[in-house]
Amino acid sequence: MLRKKKTQVMGFIKNAIVGIAIYEAIKYLTKKDALGVSRFDELRERAPEWVEKAKEVTSDIKAGKIPEI
Repeated sequence: MLRKKKTQVMGFIKNAIVGIAIYEAIKYLTKKDALGVSRFDELRERAPEWVEKAKEVTSDIKAGKIPEI
């Protein structure tokens, strides 16, 4: 009985810590800088570039070449 309660408390603490970490990550990504741009906006702008690079690397790997990053 005591072990079950201890496990429940540890599960609650673990979930609370994960929730706080997610909250802080979202807060960090959506915080605006002096120019009014958030890190999330920067990520969204650069994502198409990363997708194109990933496609190039994938095609190089399928062709048997060593990808240039």
